[in-house]
Amino acid sequence: MTKLNWKRIFIALSVFFAVIAGLIFISASIIIIKYDAENQLISLFDEMDEDDYGYYDEEYVEEDYQDYCSVMGIMLNGELTTYAMITGDESEELVSISTSADDILWAINDAEKSSSVSAIILEISSYGGSAVAGEEIANALKKATKPTVVVIRDGAASSAYLAATGADYIIASPLSDVGSIGITASHLNYTKQNEEQGITYIELNSGKFKDTGDPDKIITEEEKALWQRDIDIMYRYFIDQVAQNRGLEVDKVTQLADGSTVLGQMALDNGLIDTLGSHDEAIKYLIDKKAITNEQDICWY
Repeated sequence: MTKLNWKRIFIALSVFFAVIAGLIFISASIIIIKYDAENQLISLFDEMDEDDYGYYDEEYVEEDYQDYCSVMGIMLNGELTTYAMITGDESEELVSISTSADDILWAINDAEKSSSVSAIILEISSYGGSAVAGEEIANALKKATKPTVVVIRDGAASSAYLAATGADYIIASPLSDVGSIGITASHLNYTKQNEEQGITYIELNSGKFKDTGDPDKIITEEEKALWQRDIDIMYRYFIDQVAQNRGLEVDKVTQLADGSTVLGQMALDNGLIDTLGSHDEAIKYLIDKKAITNEQDICWY
């Protein structure tokens, strides 16, 4: 019978238990590290503000405004869209500037809910875009219970001007472009270029008007008439809204609605704006309206 070597058995058992203890220690460490990381991540998210998330937390905004803000400042720059859009190539620095009605409506609504914000200033440097977006912003400004002021910088044209008309008071520089009341749906025709390049357009659709406006086909007179019908409807609606929002006669707005912009003084003479100036005049107006008591800070959205 082989004699047991207890010393070797003891060493083997010691190694085994050491390995088990090591595995338990490693597993526990991983759990602790993971738990700690998750809590740090949660803490990090809790501390994030608008710049990190892309939107404001309502509770955070309310507390922040109470500290130093009494006026919500909102910017409408570049093309006006209904929703946020990304265009261009950032790597080539070709990104175009746009502003969505969704963002502006959110800011107006947030200002309305805040107990510390007493007025809204909308700053505009835009030559238009979506007609629907302009109408939505104008309606939101009209519904606001707090004083609303528009400050036009470079220009407020087309749908951007429509948006401005919803405010209680409009201010523009003598050099600002204002107006451009009208509708356009002009487009390019690539048929000759395609012919030169050997490209043939093959029409496949469910109805004769389904591909109306496709730049690779010639627009027919019937299609032109269809588009013009809608353009005329939108044009009359644009005029009616400007007249209603600005308290002007429809005939007067119609005379101005040739699609052109006018500079600040002419805009003032024709009732398209209320005064010439900049942010200083906006603050003076709000003080006169007793919305604020002095030149308090503006929180820009």
